[in-house]
Amino acid sequence: MKKLLSTALLLAFGFSASFAADASSLASNGINFMFFWGFPSKDKKCQEQTVQKEFKVPKGQTLTVDLKTGGAIKISGWDKELVSVCARFEGKNWQDCNVEFDEKDNGVSINSKYNGASNTWSASCDLEIKVPDKFDLSLYTMGGDIELRNIEGRFSGKTLGGKLKLDHLKGYLELKTLGGGIDLTDSDVDGRVETLGGPVDIRNVTGNIKGPSMGGVVRYSNVSHKGSRALGDGKTEADGEATGKSSGEVRISSMGGSINVEEAPQGAELSTMGGAITVNKAKQYVEAKTMGGDIKIMDIDGRVIASTMAGNVEVNLTGSGDGHDVKISSLSGDITLVVPMDLSMDVDVKLNYTESREGEYKIISDFSLQQNESDEWDDSQGTPRKQMTGTGSFNGGKNKITIETINGNVYLKKRG
Repeated sequence: MKKLLSTALLLAFGFSASFAADASSLASNGINFMFFWGFPSKDKKCQEQTVQKEFKVPKGQTLTVDLKTGGAIKISGWDKELVSVCARFEGKNWQDCNVEFDEKDNGVSINSKYNGASNTWSASCDLEIKVPDKFDLSLYTMGGDIELRNIEGRFSGKTLGGKLKLDHLKGYLELKTLGGGIDLTDSDVDGRVETLGGPVDIRNVTGNIKGPSMGGVVRYSNVSHKGSRALGDGKTEADGEATGKSSGEVRISSMGGSINVEEAPQGAELSTMGGAITVNKAKQYVEAKTMGGDIKIMDIDGRVIASTMAGNVEVNLTGSGDGHDVKISSLSGDITLVVPMDLSMDVDVKLNYTESREGEYKIISDFSLQQNESDEWDDSQGTPRKQMTGTGSFNGGKNKITIETINGNVYLKKRG
């Protein structure tokens, strides 16, 4: 293994950054140059703010990056068997840092670290790298964006704070940021991208990919899935606020935040600990649950289960055959259900209202429901309440329609 350590040794006459990149060839011609090879300088300080290096390597090897100084990592693929690196130090203590290059049998490694005496320092090492377009990556930075483009391989890594920008990739991903957004676009990948705080945007992607966020919107747009390698049956999973369009079944679970699904032709299973849920168009089924927020299902040809602890629910049912059962509940809010006028359904509506809200709510239906109201206040669940009911069977009563809310109106409407 040839160990290439670029460190601090600026000569009195000074050479340019391009000379640094060609230091190896200059040395072979007997010209003195700015790097010691294989061991660090005595003071372990970097005298050059910008360092450039090149390594001749075949495709299919691995680039390993470990930035203990922190810093952004930007890597793009090209049709050359060459790794080209430009490292630039930033911050007031940059001269107390160094960057080390190792050329190994299986690829190249790059490491940066701070060598100063102070416990408080400000410095980072930003990398701009070109690698062969088929290359594996293992990346770590103490803080900074990671940007990857036009590469095929296996990609693993983590930043302790920064964005992940991923474009035109092919292969397998395991990438994480502890705080920052994620953009994954125009790629053919399996695996997982994850953030502990920030939005995730997955667009124009083929593959079995997960995109969880502990606190941010996760958007799936034009995502198609390959078989059942990662999730089974072409499903999409994400732990975070989410928005999506998928050619498969969509499954999204959020620790807290809104969920927006553009399209789910194979159905959707959605839940959030707190936030609104919106589905633009779906088939087969939608199961939506939020601990607090509105639910809107704009177009569903299939069955529906929708529940919220506090919020309004709107559902527009477009199909009229079998398999269109609907169950909607809210512990506080209005419920609106629009159904085809020829839907075969059996309707059961329960509207509960508390004593202080008497007379404020109604069951309003385009269908002739049998409506009743309890005479006595029921305090078995704490706050005294009464119940209004609406029942009826239409067009044969094949699909079960169940609606229940507390302190909210119920609207059952015909769709022409």
